[in-house]
Amino acid sequence: MSSGADRKPRPKFPARSQAPNTKHILLLTTGSVASIKAPLIVNEFLKYENVQIQVASTKPSLAFFSKEELEEKNDGVHVWTDEDEWSTWSGRGDPILHIELRRWADIMLIAPCSANTLSKLAGGACDNLVTSILRATAPTIPVYVFPAMNTLMYQHPLTERHLSVVTDILKYTVVGPIGKGLACGDVGIGAMTEWSEIVQMVADRVVLFKRKKVN
Repeated sequence: MSSGADRKPRPKFPARSQAPNTKHILLLTTGSVASIKAPLIVNEFLKYENVQIQVASTKPSLAFFSKEELEEKNDGVHVWTDEDEWSTWSGRGDPILHIELRRWADIMLIAPCSANTLSKLAGGACDNLVTSILRATAPTIPVYVFPAMNTLMYQHPLTERHLSVVTDILKYTVVGPIGKGLACGDVGIGAMTEWSEIVQMVADRVVLFKRKKVN
């Protein structure tokens, strides 16, 4: 067993704002190239005055954006990963990250949701931080799924079944995908809904207020 001196400093859990009408948004990113849009989504949400946002990411999604850069440019935003999951726990009664994050969140956005993560959700898997958060989330918390995958992945017969489970049984709201030129060079349906439309949709549904510009 490693000594206490060898352990990483425990990350500080995000505190829920006490300000009235604050919405706590948890952005979940998975292994699609559309994860490259995560910094844009975070930055746009922070233009609203009644928002707090945190990010939880699968390991594959971190190939498409810099965790360190996103945190550095957005004060108070942390990108939580599998490596953080049990760093806060050493015994019974200690906080568990996936439970703390689902307690913190008022709304969850899986943007992007890869074919792999979609299949895990449909099967009930919870083998990483993101899927553990979702498996532990109460049905009263709105979860929005924004699929993003290659066109043939989207057209695969299992995708329809997975989407049916996610919408009919889990009661998640699925938005997209859309048709456009994909990162792989193919053209067809499979791209994530435009990041700006994702933010605007959430802003409209949960009533967010833009920060007033200072002249």
